[in-house]
Amino acid sequence: MEISEAIKRAKENDQKAFNYLLDIFWDDVYGFQLKRIQNENDAEDITIQTFSKAFDRIDTFDDDFKFKTWLITISKNIHIDLLRKEKNSIAQIISKNDGDVFQVLDESPSPEDKLITEQHLAKLLRDIKKLKPHYQEVINLRYFQELSYKEISKELDEPINNVKVKLLRAKKLLAEIIRKSR
Repeated sequence: MEISEAIKRAKENDQKAFNYLLDIFWDDVYGFQLKRIQNENDAEDITIQTFSKAFDRIDTFDDDFKFKTWLITISKNIHIDLLRKEKNSIAQIISKNDGDVFQVLDESPSPEDKLITEQHLAKLLRDIKKLKPHYQEVINLRYFQELSYKEISKELDEPINNVKVKLLRAKKLLAEIIRKSR
């Protein structure tokens, strides 16, 4: 399959085309992020977010441009957004006459926050149970047992790219379930 054919089929929601594009371009996007941030886990997370965003919006891809360039641009923008969020959450510095005073944000949850979190977690678990068992399993392994993609791959005895695609699909389906239950 050629890249242009895969893009065309992906726009028609062909899962094999998505897998093909992920296989072809994963190393490019991951390598780009790894050079930028020099952290394997963060680079992997941003790469997954990149493909998720790209596949969600594949119908907006313009064939006049290179698909790889489009993916790298999405990846770069995701990284910039994450840096902005990180910068905004860091403590604020206030200057006073007697020197610098640091005002540190107290981000510890209040009793109300804890209750809300517990309620959200219970609802999230109910929503996860609406997924097919193989999607439940991959979400459990990644987010509740906090296994790496490599560890999940060994646990499920599946290639790592299949795990990534399955997790990507599971997150999309879970997002749809959550959206519909609002």
